[in-house]
Amino acid sequence: MKVPFNNLKPLHALLADELEAAVQRVLASGWFILGPELEAFEQAFADYHGVAHAIGVANGTDAIELALRVADIGRGDEVITVAHTAVATVCAIEQTGARPVLVDIDPTTYTMNPAAAEAAITPRTKAIIPVHLYGQPADLDALTDIAARHNLLLIEDCAQAHGAKLNDKRVGTMGTMGAFSFYPTKNLGAYGDGGAIITNDSQLAERLRRLRTYGQSSRYIHAERGINSRLDEMQAAILAVKLAHLDEHNSERRELARLYNETLSGVTIPVERANAYHVYHLYVVRHRQRDELMLAMQKQGIGTLVHYPVPVHYQQAYADLGYPAGSLPETEKAAAEIVSLPLYVGLPPSDVETVARAVNEWTNVTEVGFEE
Repeated sequence: MKVPFNNLKPLHALLADELEAAVQRVLASGWFILGPELEAFEQAFADYHGVAHAIGVANGTDAIELALRVADIGRGDEVITVAHTAVATVCAIEQTGARPVLVDIDPTTYTMNPAAAEAAITPRTKAIIPVHLYGQPADLDALTDIAARHNLLLIEDCAQAHGAKLNDKRVGTMGTMGAFSFYPTKNLGAYGDGGAIITNDSQLAERLRRLRTYGQSSRYIHAERGINSRLDEMQAAILAVKLAHLDEHNSERRELARLYNETLSGVTIPVERANAYHVYHLYVVRHRQRDELMLAMQKQGIGTLVHYPVPVHYQQAYADLGYPAGSLPETEKAAAEIVSLPLYVGLPPSDVETVARAVNEWTNVTEVGFEE
């Protein structure tokens, strides 16, 4: 394609020497699980966020599941989250036996509507999981207040928001725990699956380390039932290299987003929440003829995707949750209108201009068509 939606090769080229050294170090060590590379990355990731503990796990879904499990949330409990998210958020809740309760989003930021979350609280509610979607922090000022007043756990889903901030605090540090994914396309991406949980609670951290390894308190001694969910040495070494460049790469993403914002017309561009630092994991615009726009971009050799075209409550797999059409109107409307444009580390600014020019030309013609 003339402008692909995503391309991970430029980022690898930038860091190739450092990454090769890290990989060779792991291979030479002969230690591949729960070793010094993981310990070093966990410490660096905790330090980056200014928290006491980071616990590496196999993926972001496990990170959410384990955060719930360590708080003894399970069958009979309810956990409030959004339907406008990757299905992994809801999958993780259900893996504990708890029931996901889905609420609507704010139409401007696409993150959890705090009023909708508070209205959904019942005596069975045990936790709220806001999703910092597309790199945009959710309204944690309101949500932390709601969680505190109702004595609920707040777990931040930070899978798309590595390095994002609200009120100069990094996301993941304002709830009891923050859950991260290191899927390769994330702002901080591994070369495979990976995830982590951060927290300031030493007791939770100690138990999380047990739960990720079958509930072992020491070798072959199992204090409780756990799962197998470990971030391996190779991924930890790779992530440590990339973590050192995360702020720089987030700045590049923000600059590309600024260029889009200044050149696009005819579409609704992203809005950065007040006092927030959006890290643009995705650059998401909105148009009432989204599908036609995507087709026009495809003809121009420009890649686009939709995140996400089918809300969780519309998925066949989750039909039994009982949310009929129209129950989450802002979520449903957004899913029909949003489209993600190319944005990645190493995307040339000239390609941003190419995409913006193609979008502008199409919207100008389309708007004339509406007037006729």
